[in-house]
Amino acid sequence: MNISDIEQKLISLKLGAVLLGTSEVNLDDFPSENQSQTKLLQTVLLINAVFFVVESLVGWVSNSVGLMADGLDMLADAMVYGLALFAVGKSAKAKIKVSRLAGIFQLSLAVFGLLEVLRRYFWLESLPDYSPMIIASFFALLANAWCLILLKKSKNTESHMKASVIFTSNDVIANVGVILAAVLVQFTESALPDLMVGSVVFGLVLKGAYQILKLQ
Repeated sequence: MNISDIEQKLISLKLGAVLLGTSEVNLDDFPSENQSQTKLLQTVLLINAVFFVVESLVGWVSNSVGLMADGLDMLADAMVYGLALFAVGKSAKAKIKVSRLAGIFQLSLAVFGLLEVLRRYFWLESLPDYSPMIIASFFALLANAWCLILLKKSKNTESHMKASVIFTSNDVIANVGVILAAVLVQFTESALPDLMVGSVVFGLVLKGAYQILKLQ
């Protein structure tokens, strides 16, 4: 349909339509919703992948189950974002399937993590080093807050993007918890605060998995 045909159809509606002018546009100057989603998900995936490595290594060196739990949660999120990237441009049904797959992965991670917390409780090891816990968690908190801001700015309500927001919101809470645990470890000279926060982090992962599996 050419411009003249469109103009005539609008005029026939008798709503006062008037052609003021025409100009050429380049569609490449207007990124599609899919392109925007892809760029956003690539950014948050990279951030989570980097902090998975950082938190896991620091958690292992400092003997902190809470920090390692948060690192593994970052890995889960990175995989969720990867699955969400796969879902971009797919049908709504495919996106729901991807979200459910992410939920199942989170559920498996939560069960593994809670078993590790129980193992450490009954075979208590040396105290965690609180300083690396605080430093690593603080920077992870900043990273997750940034990811959450980026995700909420997109205002996308599709299931795979909802899943990403849920996971990232839980991460922010977990980061604060690990910082609190580090402070309590220092003052109480006990590993129990770290184990408790590790349990809470994996509990949040479990809750997130449940929320994801309920998404429609």
